[in-house]
Amino acid sequence: MKDFVKVMKALSDPNRIRIVKLLQHKVMCVCELQAVLGIAQPTVSKHLKVLEEAGLVYFKKDGLWVNYYLGDGKNSPYAATLLGNLRHWLEDDPEISELVKKLPFYNREDICKK
Repeated sequence: MKDFVKVMKALSDPNRIRIVKLLQHKVMCVCELQAVLGIAQPTVSKHLKVLEEAGLVYFKKDGLWVNYYLGDGKNSPYAATLLGNLRHWLEDDPEISELVKKLPFYNREDICKK
């Protein structure tokens, strides 16, 4: 039951749901998520940590970048089921649609100028 509760708690926050929906469309770094969502970097990082601990999100370091992407649910049947369903849920939600439309206009190199 502990794993189930962890996944459900991870998806109990609207910003974490937004992050999952955005990651369905592309691999993103923290700075891209911060820019699209309009929330502070530490807040985005905390949300990603919660999603990661629930098995919903993974990350991979690529030089200076840390790329976040959706998990595959291999470690949790609850995460796998919810990720599968979330692919179809909220697709016509106006807020999610607007965020997804913005994605092509956010480029990590422009946002995180070195």
